[in-house]
Amino acid sequence: MNLNAKKKSFVKSLPKSFPKSFAERNKIIFLCFLFFSLILIVRLFLVQVINSDLYADRANKQYFTPASSVFKRGNIFFQKKNGELISGAMQIDGFKLAINPNKIGNPEEFYKKLLKKINSGGLDQINLDFNKEEFLAKAKNKKRTYVEIFNNLSKKEIDIIMDEKIPGVTVYKEKWRFYPGNNLASHVLGFVGYIGDELAGRYGLEKKYNKELSRDKDNPYVNFFAEVFSNLKNGKQNGDIVMSIEPIVQNFLEKKMLEVKEKYQIDSIGGIIMNPKNGAIYAMGVQPDFDLNNFSKVKDISLLGNPLVENVFEFGSVVKPLIMAAGLDTVVITAETTYDDKGFVIVDKRIINNFDKKKRGIINMQEVLGKSLNTGMHFVYQKLGKDIMRDYMLSYGIKDKTGIDLPNETNSLISNLYGSKDLEYVNATFGQGIALTPVALIRALASLANGGNLVTPHIIEKISFNDIIEEKKEYPIIPTKISKKTSEEITRMLVNVMDKYFKSGSMKLENHSIAVKTGTAQIAKENGGGYEEDKYTHAIVGYFPAYNPDFIILIYAVNPKDVSYSITTLSQPFLDTVKFLINYYEVKPDR
Repeated sequence: MNLNAKKKSFVKSLPKSFPKSFAERNKIIFLCFLFFSLILIVRLFLVQVINSDLYADRANKQYFTPASSVFKRGNIFFQKKNGELISGAMQIDGFKLAINPNKIGNPEEFYKKLLKKINSGGLDQINLDFNKEEFLAKAKNKKRTYVEIFNNLSKKEIDIIMDEKIPGVTVYKEKWRFYPGNNLASHVLGFVGYIGDELAGRYGLEKKYNKELSRDKDNPYVNFFAEVFSNLKNGKQNGDIVMSIEPIVQNFLEKKMLEVKEKYQIDSIGGIIMNPKNGAIYAMGVQPDFDLNNFSKVKDISLLGNPLVENVFEFGSVVKPLIMAAGLDTVVITAETTYDDKGFVIVDKRIINNFDKKKRGIINMQEVLGKSLNTGMHFVYQKLGKDIMRDYMLSYGIKDKTGIDLPNETNSLISNLYGSKDLEYVNATFGQGIALTPVALIRALASLANGGNLVTPHIIEKISFNDIIEEKKEYPIIPTKISKKTSEEITRMLVNVMDKYFKSGSMKLENHSIAVKTGTAQIAKENGGGYEEDKYTHAIVGYFPAYNPDFIILIYAVNPKDVSYSITTLSQPFLDTVKFLINYYEVKPDR
């Protein structure tokens, strides 16, 4: 058989499916090639974009101490009203200077030489931090070969100090957490500090979102696909956080509170500005605050906690609208319902007075809110009874934590609402005997503003993971017991408080409707057994535009000096804040 005959015989012996199988094999080879090409492209993307900083750090590893390359952390952003992001917490690069005590020679002479360089370069702050006694104690310890002298130095500062090589001195590149606003929103942001030997979030969002903000120090070069798909599950990492906090609004609130604190020598003052429809917090602050870049200088550690979520207060008459709304909703009263005000009532053999101990005769429920009469709230309680009053108060969410995305939130204290005595309930109707967190109070009162819904107060709008996946945060909203109709009626009554009773109507805004209520409560003694005679907590809450509100404001002040009522301390700061928000957000007139 010749060669051609053999070829023909071989071809005839091939299965008929051969061309098809061959084509399929080509497709498989092509797909494999495409898959591995994709992996290569993604890997290059990881190296050049996602982990470019990490590889740059490796390239410059001669500048790093072993610990400094570990620290890497995500950013936290404020969000301006136009959506522009402003850095609230970031990581920056710089340098630290260390010495080898065995190579610097005479410690005294070395100190003088280094100090001369610092002074000639005009590095005043470094000079202040350069304590001679501390330096000499470190420099004379010949058992050590590495002692850090300065941290967080800029390149300019390092160039001045190290304009010539100094024996025994080494410069290392390092990274640290930096807060551009210094004190701005300090109780919200929190800070990064050591927990044992580990750097981690302490307080505020830094603690609450420590997992998301942290970076994988053991394996920063994890597989791209594994990282992306793992971030679709719980426990996401490598995130940058965007807050609802508006930096200009936050700055205004903090300055306004500081003004009031200094004017009345207040022990502490706090404030929240929130959207009552969805719970987004635009500003949240406390005075005294602290510098996030120098938190170690805070002597009283209790100042680092956030009393807006961690402390409870008896707020006084700002609670009255919650009880009044329950009465309106159950139709046991209307705004025109009257009673005979004698200036006091006796409950369980105890006398309860109006704030001024005056009687007013036959008056209606609008007057009760406008003039903040305790006897009128006793009248509403009698109409409601214990069980109905308790049910409505619990529907405002005051028993439970709000779920705000900040750490260490505490529960309010409302045991009086489970008591058997009328006195316990009557006291609660005007905000004594129950103690709420500020964030729980503003959430409860927001339900009167928004049609009867309980929102979740929150700080975080969204989290961006690896600049690829963006998670828009969603927060639950649940109904209270009050109806939309009741919400509108209690709002109308609170607008009347502003227009007719608030400093005799002198603070009414002609073009904008404002719903408002003030409160003054005695401060309980620390060891129990009654209340302080001359110490009070002042509070004010208001929302606007009243019938379709975008803002609800709470300001409280603990122990103002030489002033009796919140109408004196807080009415003007409240109105200033309202006017600022109207102008800044260009709120259209609603009347």
